Amino acid sequence: MGIISALAIYFIIWWTTLFVVLPFGHRSQLESEEVILGTTSSAPAEHRMGRKLIVTTILATVVFACFYVVTQVYGLGPDDLPHFIPGT
Repeated sequence: MGIISALAIYFIIWWTTLFVVLPFGHRSQLESEEVILGTTSSAPAEHRMGRKLIVTTILATVVFACFYVVTQVYGLGPDDLPHFIPGT
């Protein structure tokens, strides 16, 4: 795997992980009873993006490391998965 491919795969894993991490610890303005005029009540009271970006980076690095070990060290790929053909 080349460096460009590794960076592209890491970026995809990081971006997907961000959407997994975003809802963690979400507390809406309605739940905290501090609805700001002009915003929706489901908007986050505190977004804490710095913490979420750090958690995303750590989690994405762990997932990428697992992906790297499986594909590069053990040599497994999509062709190694068993094919299921219905009706056979």
